[in-house]
Amino acid sequence: MPPTPPDTVSAVLARGRLGTFHIVFIVIAAAAPLTVIAGGATTGWAVTGVAGIPVAYLVVSAVLALFSVGFVAMSRRIVNAGAFYTYVARGLGRPAGVGAAMVALVAYNAMQIGLYGGFGAVLATFLRDQYDLRVTWWVSALIGWAVVALLGVLRIDLNGKVLAVMLVAECAVALVFDAVMVGHPAGGDVTFGTLSPANVLTAGMGAALVTALTGFVGFEGTVVYSEETRDPRRTVARATYISVAATGLLYGLSAWAMSVATGPDKIVDAARADGTDLIFNLVSPHLGSSIVTVGRVLFITSLFAALLSFHHTVARYLFALGRERVLPGALGQTSRRTGAPKVGSIVQSVIAVAVLIGYAMAGADPIVHLFFWVTVTGGLGVLILMTATSAAVVGFFARIAHREGWWTSVIAPLLATLTLTGFLAATLREFDVLLGVDQHSPLRWLFPAAYAVAALVGIAWALILRATRPQVYDAIGLGADSVTATLRRTVNFRQPV
Repeated sequence: MPPTPPDTVSAVLARGRLGTFHIVFIVIAAAAPLTVIAGGATTGWAVTGVAGIPVAYLVVSAVLALFSVGFVAMSRRIVNAGAFYTYVARGLGRPAGVGAAMVALVAYNAMQIGLYGGFGAVLATFLRDQYDLRVTWWVSALIGWAVVALLGVLRIDLNGKVLAVMLVAECAVALVFDAVMVGHPAGGDVTFGTLSPANVLTAGMGAALVTALTGFVGFEGTVVYSEETRDPRRTVARATYISVAATGLLYGLSAWAMSVATGPDKIVDAARADGTDLIFNLVSPHLGSSIVTVGRVLFITSLFAALLSFHHTVARYLFALGRERVLPGALGQTSRRTGAPKVGSIVQSVIAVAVLIGYAMAGADPIVHLFFWVTVTGGLGVLILMTATSAAVVGFFARIAHREGWWTSVIAPLLATLTLTGFLAATLREFDVLLGVDQHSPLRWLFPAAYAVAALVGIAWALILRATRPQVYDAIGLGADSVTATLRRTVNFRQPV
């Protein structure tokens, strides 16, 4: 007999808790604006040697807006916390969907856990410099982990409010810094060279675009929270476009402002010399030390906000897979009091602390080996998912009777698929550069290979489910409707042939 279907509590997340701006705050927090501005942009200049990082952010923003056309159209028809997994399953088939789910779990866990390396190291340095407190990076990371683990099982709208406060302060400081840098241009003249479209054609721009793309990872999370919104059909679309536009403009503006303060011809050398301190060093002569300190604190909270947001994403992927019995059904349970996916949240916290303990025991460098390598690898996984999802949009609308129009259901998704495939090829080709390792290092292939293994495991597991548990296989990608599908199949099974 088919397994007992999940009860109502385990089948549905808390409804109606989130509005458009709740999701915008959660999603942009995952992108961690101040972290991208202070760390991502400077890393892009230092690694690629390309001055046109500001225009790269604007180009990537435009590409993601194109991707969002089909992505949002599909969100109007499919409301499921499984997001990419669900879309790929409905557009390219259930085996591909489960393969995408395994890739998503690896990618988002990598993004979330890798951020602990940066959070722990930056917090430890801040405590040492400001208060002469000597704390190891992993102690700082475990403090952040404990807070994330607690917030992860609380009401999602409460988390949205916490992230909103952090994000507003973070963006406000970034804009103040931008105004100061533009107000004190190198040589006395404000220049726009790094925003010139001609930069797109320069050598090394492929790696620069890939670096810029990693700054947007998390914007796709609008769909992950669709089940918890008040009006999924409208809220997801609004939140997606607002998130892409807001982050793209903020990144482009802030990166350009830094190039104005140093001079376009000196920005690469300045980034290589100062690293993540560049933006703070540029504004320090013109602002009080207290304001710069506030900026450094918000850099830390930016990392924390991203940790919390990606934790929610992983928990909801686990919930979606548990609800449909693709993974153990216990993962599909939610808290009766808060509506949060408590088991998925706890599992993600356990995985994270195990990795942190392993890195601490190995004596690994938290910035290079955890923060840099692991988050870059996580970004690669999300790029793979986005490329597959664009193709899935085309497949989905090709099979249904009522399409959204040629531009929405065919042309835009096809263009996005081709563009993202180009980004993916550039990422794989330049992955040694992005990791900062020798071109012959096995790491340049080992990290990407993890996704190939994850996808194959997922596809194989889907085929096993089709052969051994067809009622589970049939419900893949249906979300809350999987309960109805299971019951319907159970009734049909019991009826005489």
